[in-house]
Amino acid sequence: MVGCGLGDDAEELVRRGFDVTAFDISQTAIDWCRSRFPASRVTYVTADLLDTPPAWNSRFSWVFELYTLQVLPAELRSAAVQQIAGLVAPHGRLLVVCRGRDPGEPEGEMPWPLRKEELEVFKACGLQEVFFDEFLDDENPPVRRFRAEYRRL
Repeated sequence: MVGCGLGDDAEELVRRGFDVTAFDISQTAIDWCRSRFPASRVTYVTADLLDTPPAWNSRFSWVFELYTLQVLPAELRSAAVQQIAGLVAPHGRLLVVCRGRDPGEPEGEMPWPLRKEELEVFKACGLQEVFFDEFLDDENPPVRRFRAEYRRL
């Protein structure tokens, strides 16, 4: 799991039967995860998305990217997408969820909504789009989201 924050999503994935490696650039966040969930089966690791361990290349059968790309400045996103795509094993899958916007809409403030074109980089990295979904969440006011699944052939 990319950018695991305080671990709630990683713990939910374990609860649902996944073997989970969750990482975040923040050692403090990883320490909190371990403190909050002392008996956890999640492997929590401090790691930089832009410089992941070489042993992780093509290692994971399922990768979950939830709201990490949208907090990165635009000039870092393409490199981050390439790193995320590189984690996906042959025949593996990637699920991405982020805020979304049309190309003509202003970027706004962080968390910056992404354009669909920014997610297209996953395809340039050898992943095939399985589905792309756009929806409004239940926040007040509603926030536009993208949800996309990719797979490595």
